[in-house]
Amino acid sequence: MAKKKKVEQAPQIIEEKIIEQQICSTLETNYMPYAMSVIVSRAIPEIDGFKPSHRKLLYTMYKMGLISGAKTKSSNVVGQTMKLNPHGDSAIYETMVRLAKANESLLVPFVDSKGNFGKKYSSDMAYAAPRYTEVKLESICNEVFRDIDKNTVDFVDNYDNTMQEPTLLPVAFPNIIVNPNEGIAVGMASKICSFNLREVCEGTKAYLKDEKADIFEHIIAPDFPTGGSIIYDKTALEEIMSSGRGSFKVRAKYRYDKENSCIDVYEIPYSTTIEAIRDKIIECVKTGKTKEITDVRDETDLKGLKITIDIRKNTNPETLMAKLFKYTPLEDSFGCNFNILIDSRPMVLGVKEIIAHWCKFRIECVKRGLQYDINQKSDKLHLLQGLKKILLDIDKAVAIIRTTEAEAEVIPNLMQGFDIDQIQAEFVADIKLRNLNREYILKRTDEIQKLIEDIEEMKSILSSEKAVKKVIIKQLDEISAKYGQDRRTDLISMSDINEPDIQEQIEDYRVKMFFTKENYLKKVTLVSLRAASDQKLKDGDEIICANEASNKDDVLLFSDKGDVYKYRIHEIADCKASSFGEYLPNLLGMETGEKIIHMAVVSKYEGYMIFVFENGKVAKVEMKGYATKTNRRKLTAAYSTKSPIAGIMYIPADCDIALMSKGKRALIINTELVASKAKRDTHGVQVYLSKRDKNLEKACLASECEFENTSEYVSNRIPSSGQKMRDTDSGIKQISFFDE
Repeated sequence: MAKKKKVEQAPQIIEEKIIEQQICSTLETNYMPYAMSVIVSRAIPEIDGFKPSHRKLLYTMYKMGLISGAKTKSSNVVGQTMKLNPHGDSAIYETMVRLAKANESLLVPFVDSKGNFGKKYSSDMAYAAPRYTEVKLESICNEVFRDIDKNTVDFVDNYDNTMQEPTLLPVAFPNIIVNPNEGIAVGMASKICSFNLREVCEGTKAYLKDEKADIFEHIIAPDFPTGGSIIYDKTALEEIMSSGRGSFKVRAKYRYDKENSCIDVYEIPYSTTIEAIRDKIIECVKTGKTKEITDVRDETDLKGLKITIDIRKNTNPETLMAKLFKYTPLEDSFGCNFNILIDSRPMVLGVKEIIAHWCKFRIECVKRGLQYDINQKSDKLHLLQGLKKILLDIDKAVAIIRTTEAEAEVIPNLMQGFDIDQIQAEFVADIKLRNLNREYILKRTDEIQKLIEDIEEMKSILSSEKAVKKVIIKQLDEISAKYGQDRRTDLISMSDINEPDIQEQIEDYRVKMFFTKENYLKKVTLVSLRAASDQKLKDGDEIICANEASNKDDVLLFSDKGDVYKYRIHEIADCKASSFGEYLPNLLGMETGEKIIHMAVVSKYEGYMIFVFENGKVAKVEMKGYATKTNRRKLTAAYSTKSPIAGIMYIPADCDIALMSKGKRALIINTELVASKAKRDTHGVQVYLSKRDKNLEKACLASECEFENTSEYVSNRIPSSGQKMRDTDSGIKQISFFDE
């Protein structure tokens, strides 16, 4: 058969059209639905204290009968929860882990667990797979789901419209501030600390009785599952609890074991982990911040958390812990952002405002529950009132049913014979033959008076908000008595903290600091220097600066980018003359291509920094401009970069300095002629007038120059062009801070 020739078709040219759109409308159409979904349906908790993932999981366990039944495998719960939560099983299980009692994330846990659920305070203690663990609901969930079947909250369809789920849970206590909660949404976040259940119940009761009551008399401070101690500042904490924003500090608890010469930490701040603390302590030992520690290890076991710190003999444990509180997460800050959803709107509220919104929510739940009970009892009363009329003549009822030929006529005939409505007639018609006796009917009709009294009582409560509040107060009393616990987090008054002066605890000895052209920094003790004075350097390297200092002093390292790096000398490890020392780009975390050009050693930040620029200007900056209250590592704009630098020097007081130009001219002036400035990046004042564009290239202290006749170059007025250097002076090598 002849093969058909393949006909090549010309490629179709598709004309592209560019449609212009407003960026605002595009964001509104594409981005806003996602952002609102994350805010409203994922990350921010609602007034019941739960995020959707928590609510779906707990409601699934409630419907599985796990509030009173035996434990079941976690994997079974995870699978059932996926009917409401379409996310992966791992995300659902992680939610369950955090709600579990064994994980210790919550002050009032909701899941009774069996097996390994990990620990909140450890990132290394991973939880077991769901097939190995078992769960059920804690008994306090009776208060979480109280009257949920009485139409107390709204229900909506799940994601595939096969079942319904509650929009909120009718929690009978303010869970929103009883348990810690954290979430990061789009453009906003939420971080709520936990408060003691008893205190919250008392504060809520006080608010229900009087909305102007001071609830901070009852709710004193946050309370965390991991314990610890809050550094208590009443004014600051009340401001945080009033505004919903701010931070406070939490300290670890420890005990000193004198016999074994160690410190045992048994409670840590909620916001940190054992591993973070251990790693930071090791870093402090390596950097020389703490030399009293010989070992640190995690000895956490079934008895609870324990970090053991072995210390040298004769070490003051309080002084050491003061250092560790300062340098490690053994003292950590907890930042508060009480952002919650109120009617699907995110709002940052104070504790009293949150309680007010919860009370409003709970009052509505109780009212809806009462209305449900009234309706149920009214329906039952209506049926029994119809049954009571049958009591007048049972035989007549039987006769009506027997003589009625058509089944469809039974109900109408009963309605006509006893003057009852259709619902009552159907109830009478459905009574079993064995129950058509006077005893049964009398027993049932005896309930009528009790029902009437109950309905009247519930209607009186429903009509009075004060009475509804009394119901809530009674429930809070029961919850507080049954589930309330003592505070786990202690309070330490600011006035009771005697902060030892860390500076006084630093070992004081003399050292010599060496700075090299290749950006190595060496800290050598004078004792070590006497034993071996020859400094080991890399090939081609040379020492630019060498300063004697105290171990308590600070070292300032100026870079060619106009910045200065500050380091406390005691934080730099001692080294021997035979080592290269610390490589500054690694030690300081410098930018790529950045280079240190000068080193200055200071103690009290007195005196001046002198910056000599190639354009002939000299800047005299007060040293207090480099002093900071906090231990900042880097200060930007340390000096002006408008003109290239020719020399940098630190002077404790005014003195003579020498300036040398590329044209072999020299000028010596006293720094008193240059006005000092507080601004670090000042451009300075004109001191040297260049001849034929021969700019300055070197500057140093006049005492470091070996001129034959120094007075020839001295000038008492500025600006000045200096004097031509003698041939015998021009060949002298001066210290230079730059090499081409």
